[in-house]
Amino acid sequence: MNNEIETLDPDNWETVRQLGHRMVDDMVQFLRTIGDQPVWRKPSEEARQHLQAGLPEAPQDMEAVYEDFKQHVLPYYNGNIHPRFWGWVKGTGSMQSALAEMLAAAMNPNVSLGDQGAMYVDKQVIEWCKQMMNFPPEASGILVSGASMANATALLVARNAFDADIRWKGLQGRAEKLVVYASSETHSCIPRAVEMLGLGTDALRSVRVGDDYTLDMKDLRTRIAEDEAAGLRPFCVVANAGTVNTGAIDPLEDLVALCKEKRLWLHVDGAFGALASTLPEYEPALKWISQADSVAFDLHKWMYLPYGVGCVLVRDGNIHRQAFTYTADYLMKHERGIPAGPEGLSNFGLELSRDFKALKVWMALKEHGMDKFRRLIRQNIQQAGYLSRRIGQTPGLELMAPAPLNIVCFRYNPGFLNAAELNALNKEILMQLHESGIAAPSYTRLQQSYCLRVAITNHRTTTADLEMLIEAVLKIGKKAVRLTSVATQV
Repeated sequence: MNNEIETLDPDNWETVRQLGHRMVDDMVQFLRTIGDQPVWRKPSEEARQHLQAGLPEAPQDMEAVYEDFKQHVLPYYNGNIHPRFWGWVKGTGSMQSALAEMLAAAMNPNVSLGDQGAMYVDKQVIEWCKQMMNFPPEASGILVSGASMANATALLVARNAFDADIRWKGLQGRAEKLVVYASSETHSCIPRAVEMLGLGTDALRSVRVGDDYTLDMKDLRTRIAEDEAAGLRPFCVVANAGTVNTGAIDPLEDLVALCKEKRLWLHVDGAFGALASTLPEYEPALKWISQADSVAFDLHKWMYLPYGVGCVLVRDGNIHRQAFTYTADYLMKHERGIPAGPEGLSNFGLELSRDFKALKVWMALKEHGMDKFRRLIRQNIQQAGYLSRRIGQTPGLELMAPAPLNIVCFRYNPGFLNAAELNALNKEILMQLHESGIAAPSYTRLQQSYCLRVAITNHRTTTADLEMLIEAVLKIGKKAVRLTSVATQV
């Protein structure tokens, strides 16, 4: 019998070292020159066919696999690493954080329990996040894949905090139906979370917004009163610190007061906007986050980190723990050895297996310091202000909503088209911007009007990039109108 065993370790470590050096060199050059490349390329037919091949059974040389990646995957990036990408709300990442990801993957810890360095790094990052949001020392938190999971985690804690029996008896044990409130501008992950919690989306009340797209407090009070009169049980309000459509900030001070009065859980979805609370100029609007029962935010958005790392904080750490803690023989804490480490993180979330997502946060904050991130966030907000002013000064461009943070919604409007024609025209402009590789805003509808939507969470964007966008929109818009006019005449 052969005493040799099989392993995934390389036969020649030096060959792997050389390939790794080449990969790092290639990625440094890739990011260093990304601004010279198109924002986006449609994957080629060859690449799409190649990436539909069946399950590999035989081994391939690692260098050949890497060349495969360079030819069929790397050229067709999503675009958010590019200085002229402003779609949805996507962070840019950095080369240094990519290296942190490599270190985390090489260590490959399960950051859930155990007396290991990764656990202490994770807990330190949570402490830093609490400091960012001005949450009290007794607060708790956990890093998750992103704001969708962070919001769902917070709502689960809110539901169980309202009635501790729910965890054991479920909603079947309740005669009264629970109700959640959020504005009509709230992100789509909230109804998904409400559905996942077994409440059903009928339990989510969509509250009217004003002309500035912030939650209407009068309508909220009316909806709560109607539900109470009908024998329903309001238990949670979800506030927005930066809506995904326009960046609107709900009236947090009023919501804090209302939730204290009604003894409702106040959760803040601050996916990107919560981090603006670290800027002194946004303190009047956002300081109230620190009085919420929970807050969710993404570090892969306005902290410019690689996907995916979000955070949820809960003001009362005991309530957070009670929502998730579970006693299992194989998870018992010991006096010594590996099980003698910090409290297991599975006491604060759904996952037991967790990757080392805290390392990139820890290294980025230590390398740059929080003050630099504040300057970058402020820079993006100022860029949004600049773009808004340029749109207001430019004939043919129309600002479609206030821009209180970093999101600018506008359209091309030559002044003589009807609503349907304007929508079709601006959709065409959007698609041509993407296909040309010039710029990548995204899109939305505001009061049935199709808008180009620029969300700036990009540390590589310059004023020149914004000017290129304006120039391209005007050029594409004028040409599309002219071609449409000619076609109509023919």
